[in-house]
Amino acid sequence: MTSTGRFTLPSEENFAEKTKELAELWGADAIRNSDGTHLDEAVLALGKKIYSAYFPTRAHNEWITLHMDETPQVYLLTDRILAESDAVDVPLMGGFFSEQLKPNRDADPHKYWEVVDRTTGEVVPAERWALDAGEDTVHVTGVTPWHEYTVSFLAYIIWDPVEMYNHLTNNWGDKEHEIPFDIYHPATRKFVFDTFEQWLKDNPQVDVVRFTTFFYQFTLLFDPKHREKIVDWFGCACTVSPAALDDFEKEYGYRLRPEDFVDGGAYNSAWRVPRKAQRDWIDFLSGFVRKNVKQLADMSHAAGKEAMMFLGDQWIGTEPYKEGFEDLGLDAVVGSIGDGTTTRMIADIPGVRYTEGRFLPYFFPDTFYEGNDPSIEGLDNWRKARRAILRSPISRMGYGGYLSLAAKFPKFVDTVTHIANEFRDIHDRTDGKAAEGELNVAILNSWGKMRSWMAFTVAHALPNKQTYSYYGILESLSGMRVNVRFISFDDVLEHGVADDIDVIVTGGPVDTAFTGGDVWANPKLAETLRAWVRGGGALVGVGEPSSLPRFQAGRFFQLADVFGVDEERYQTLSVDKYFPPVTPDHFITADVPVDAEAREAWEKAGYRIPLSGCGGGQGIEPLGGIDFGEPVLNTYPVNEDVTLLRADHGQVQLAVNEYGEGRGVYVSGLPYSAANARLLERILFWASHNEGRYAAWSSSNPECEVAHFPERGLYCVINNTDQPQTTTVTLADGSSETFDLEGSGIAWRNA
Repeated sequence: MTSTGRFTLPSEENFAEKTKELAELWGADAIRNSDGTHLDEAVLALGKKIYSAYFPTRAHNEWITLHMDETPQVYLLTDRILAESDAVDVPLMGGFFSEQLKPNRDADPHKYWEVVDRTTGEVVPAERWALDAGEDTVHVTGVTPWHEYTVSFLAYIIWDPVEMYNHLTNNWGDKEHEIPFDIYHPATRKFVFDTFEQWLKDNPQVDVVRFTTFFYQFTLLFDPKHREKIVDWFGCACTVSPAALDDFEKEYGYRLRPEDFVDGGAYNSAWRVPRKAQRDWIDFLSGFVRKNVKQLADMSHAAGKEAMMFLGDQWIGTEPYKEGFEDLGLDAVVGSIGDGTTTRMIADIPGVRYTEGRFLPYFFPDTFYEGNDPSIEGLDNWRKARRAILRSPISRMGYGGYLSLAAKFPKFVDTVTHIANEFRDIHDRTDGKAAEGELNVAILNSWGKMRSWMAFTVAHALPNKQTYSYYGILESLSGMRVNVRFISFDDVLEHGVADDIDVIVTGGPVDTAFTGGDVWANPKLAETLRAWVRGGGALVGVGEPSSLPRFQAGRFFQLADVFGVDEERYQTLSVDKYFPPVTPDHFITADVPVDAEAREAWEKAGYRIPLSGCGGGQGIEPLGGIDFGEPVLNTYPVNEDVTLLRADHGQVQLAVNEYGEGRGVYVSGLPYSAANARLLERILFWASHNEGRYAAWSSSNPECEVAHFPERGLYCVINNTDQPQTTTVTLADGSSETFDLEGSGIAWRNA
């Protein structure tokens, strides 16, 4: 039987009858349009709450084509060009998509651009270069042969990146390209607010304005082959203008360089250790954006409508986890559900009345085509999200795209019916409350709370080779029976460690925002964390935690003494490293499945004998059983009192270390899997001396998880796979019950 409510259905023109049918099947209480679709009178007459996507800074070419100097702008970095004489020509647009980007020849290049000798890092004086506007080439003289040179230049964004993606994905043919515009310019800002005021009058049928989103797109630039060239879901590159740069200088007392944006070609990736100029620009930008977002929200309310923000596209500058977001007056935030981590990114946002998840797959032809089964992706997406929703509920769910495509797939229609009913059932049973968390876990990095659930990410929910070994930590935590918060190195330096934190998890690759870079040159940070662990705290390091990019005091990991592990950086090769024997059986690895033959081979092979220049004790054969992701090379125990749980291939993957009254744990990486989520859970309970609390509300099968709702007197068991699973759940009183769950199944019991 279908329940109703908490569901937003996408629809389109000339599709009212099928929309009505699917709304009944899926229990929809709201209908929305999507990019490229419109709701006709027949759909509006269905009596549902109406959401309307609203794009404040695009879809009005009639305005912006008359003001093409008021599009958003971006600093671009040219290719590096090798000088072979005392002069060099640097072409501007090589590698960039000319239908998206156009050099800004209007503002004085010698004021706003920069030519840099990349071999020395020196800025070339303005009198030694000139722009050939006809060729979009910069001629540079007086250069040094065999040095490389670049130009950092301002460019107009002349095709909205998201509309461009949708245009190309859906083959919209000769549809006019939508040109974005920048409200930093007073005339355009007035146009935006005047247009919205009129839109509110013209659309009395709309109940919720779904801002998609506001003013500045995350960094998304394409190459001439229509491929992504630069993507950073947190990037502020596409937010500049000469006027904003000049105002920044007046307010902050110093002038930003083009280099502060192009960043040597890194474009201030969220992985970079944030610098003062980057942080100041974020503050400056968010102040401007938030002021204008509040005005749009206030106008929506005055017209009797709710204001909803889409967490994506032009979300830059809103900063939902930065102090003051609650003052914007937004009613809701909706975002794309890619996995558990992105679910938590939406669900944990403070200061709004409700949150909504747009589930996958999106109803586009790249998924809904003959021969494909979209229900597979739909259920996979639901399973990933569900474990996170139990820990931090979202209020509503929905989908996006062309409903007419989805309607052609009956199995998918049935799948969504099941998902929607289960989503509502979870809310009804739990009253929208989160399951109990048994430990308080803090993720420590440079960004802290401001980037909650946003660490280890480049593109939204798309981990890659360099990220997945770390992103798996967040994904595991997103549905785990722990409470998660995010803290910064600055927080620890200024305030120490909060009394209620049980475990701190920190780490990532060296010299990134997640390990902190030169922050470890401040001895106070190591002092504070050492004292906390020594007094009974728990510190888990991942990858290259506490690493200082240069060799200092004989350590690479500045807290190697806490973790019991350091990394050889080819500075101490003359000092032999001796490994203690691996401990194959431990509380942490109790659920790790090790092949019996592999273990026998490992035991028979034994350990390497001491060898000059290498030390000894390394296992000859791997014990295996755990996927640590990309290897972190040359890690070793700092002494033979460290307990090694895995040290395959001559380096440490997993180690534990007693440190005074507290404990340290080192793990090289943990891609997401049920087995690794279980391993991390055991790490957290062991490190915090809570082994005795582990059994209560646990599942014997790592593919299944338990969520306990003490206020409701309930618990549930979920199957996170598409196959039947059996698990035994241990309750708080020590009793147990065995469950046989169908694929994607859930079972509820009174506690």
